[in-house]
Formats: sequence, C-alpha cells, structure tokens
Amino acid sequence: MNLRLVTFVCAYSWPCSVLTLAAGCGSSTTPLDSGTGAEAGAPSSAGATASTAAGSSAAAGSVGTTGTSGASNNAAGASSTAGAENSAASGASTAATAGNANDGSAGASATTEKFSFFVTSWAGLQRLAKDFGLPNNGTDGFGGDLRYGETGAGAGLRGADKICAALAEASMPGAGTKSWRAFLSASDDGTGKPVNAIDRVGTGPWYVRLGRLFGNTVTDIAQQRPANADAAIKNDFPNEDGVPNHRPDPSVAAVDNHDMLTGSDATGKLLDATSNCLNWTSALGDTAKEGKPRVGHAWPRSTGGGGSGGPAGGGDMNNWMSALTESGCKAGANLVEQGGPMQNAVTVGSGGGYGGFYCFALTP
Repeated sequence: MNLRLVTFVCAYSWPCSVLTLAAGCGSSTTPLDSGTGAEAGAPSSAGATASTAAGSSAAAGSVGTTGTSGASNNAAGASSTAGAENSAASGASTAATAGNANDGSAGASATTEKFSFFVTSWAGLQRLAKDFGLPNNGTDGFGGDLRYGETGAGAGLRGADKICAALAEASMPGAGTKSWRAFLSASDDGTGKPVNAIDRVGTGPWYVRLGRLFGNTVTDIAQQRPANADAAIKNDFPNEDGVPNHRPDPSVAAVDNHDMLTGSDATGKLLDATSNCLNWTSALGDTAKEGKPRVGHAWPRSTGGGGSGGPAGGGDMNNWMSALTESGCKAGANLVEQGGPMQNAVTVGSGGGYGGFYCFALTP
C-alpha cells in the first residue's frame, strides 16, 4: 500500500513536459525557414506546366461573345471550394474556432492562423475554372474575365474576391471566411468611381500561408518590392499553398510565370482605363475593345531595375505591382521563357504568366 501511494504522489508531481504520452501535453512547433525552395510543410500546388499562348476561343461570359462554347460567367457557378484539399502547414496550430464570434453559437468556423496574402496558383485557377464550366475544362484559366458568377456593376472585382476566398479555403479550411480582396485596379467600382488596388487591401499586416511576413503596412507594400518582407519570399511570392510560385512543382524546373494582373501603376493605383479588361469582365482577346491588362512581377525579371516592358509599356521589371503591359485579355498561359509578351497572342499570359493575381485578407 505504501509503495503504491509513493508511486502515485511522484507521478502526480512530475511536470507535464516529461509525461510524453499525455494527450494534453502537446506542443506547437514552427517549421524552420529554409530560406530557399518550397516552404516546409506546404501542400503541393503542382499544376499543368504545358503552355499555350493561344488560349481558349473566349472566356465564358465575355461581353459580346458569339458562338462560343462553355458556361456563361454570369451564371451561378459550381461550388468554388469543391474538391479542395484538406491541407495544413507543418507545425501549424489548430485552424478552427467553433461557434460564432459574436454570439458563441455553434456553426461557422474561423481560422486562427496568420494567413492574409498569396499569389493565385495556376493549378488553383485551372481547378476553379473547370468547376465553373469554362471552355477546355478550364485549362486556359479565366483570362481577364473574373466575374466568377457575379453580375451587374462591379462584378469583376467581386468575382475576383470570391476566387481569392475559394483558393484560401481550399488551402486552409476556415481561411475563406476572412474578407479577401484581389489586388486589382478598375476604372469603375460600380458607382462610376475608379478603384485603386492599393486601397482595397486593408491596413496590414499581411502574412503568407506559413506565417512569414509579407508587409506590415500599406507604406511597406507600396514599393518596388515590399519593405520588411521576409527574405525568403521577398523576391518570389508564394501561392495559396505557401509554395514559392516561380517553381510551384518541385519535381520540375522553374517556369516563367511571374506576370500577375493588377491594372495598376508602380504605386498600386489605376494605370488607365485600358489596362483592366473592361473592369475585369471580358476575355475576348479584342484589344481594340478591351485594351491590354497591366501586370506586375511576382518575382523579378532581373537583378537590376528597369526593362523594355514588352508591348506598349516600358516599366520596372522588378516591380510587383506594375512591370509591363500584356498582349490582351484572352485566357491562356505561356510558362516558357521567350522574352516579352507576344503582340499577336492577345492573351493575359503570353509574356510569362497565366492570368494570376494577388490576394489580400483584411485581417491577418
């Protein structure tokens, strides 16, 4: 009897750290930064690497399109989060909080992770475009028509915001409940007023999928490359899965995919009325009607600033908000390095891209 009592007292007095089998004694660890390559623990975002500068005949729902196949981009779309992977970064803390934050009732969940910035991946956009019923099973993406089922004035921006939320939710369940905003400028917000991308993203701070800092304030990010960004991501922004987007599939070589739709100048403000594919509602490839979208570089073209900027626009090849003007608004990708945008391609990705864009959450 005495021996049992002594054993009980000793076990009771031991600290939690040595009771390695106790369920309540777990610890939260953060993966160490590798500095280069894919971020540890990030789920794979490998997508199609084949490139096509021609793109689809026209993205569904584009204004004035006749004789095209595929679903209308004004129709109610398929679930934006269907088939999403239930992925989580290594060492991340529990990502859901039960109940409504206002009344404590059970139901909706909200992420507790710091995740508020990413580049839309090519694989993610293709998946959503396929689910939405766009031509060629969505393999060409959305192009400049980002309505994603939204209708009426301001539909392009609202649809792009929905795409951001859908991709965030697919990568981190619960993250889609945050208020996501696409970094896109437009000539008309739906009330006749211009929209500056830099004014849409909140006040910061912003963190990428695995918690690395992208920027603390608007002043931080309204620069050629975001000031105070973690060195591991400053010159290669990660996608929604936390993978550096220059090489989204670690099993193959890096691809030429840095052109990101913004419609913005070097400070994140609207460039002009012809740089946003009719407020992100059209993907015809008719440059006389739609103009040509302005893009920024998710990773720098060169180590020194400046460059030709391709067709219709010299710019700073290192600027993440405004580097050059793409060939057109038509859906299509070109991931093979071959110089600047091809003037006869009229696609959003002819110069090295796929019509991707940046997403910011209004809360960290």
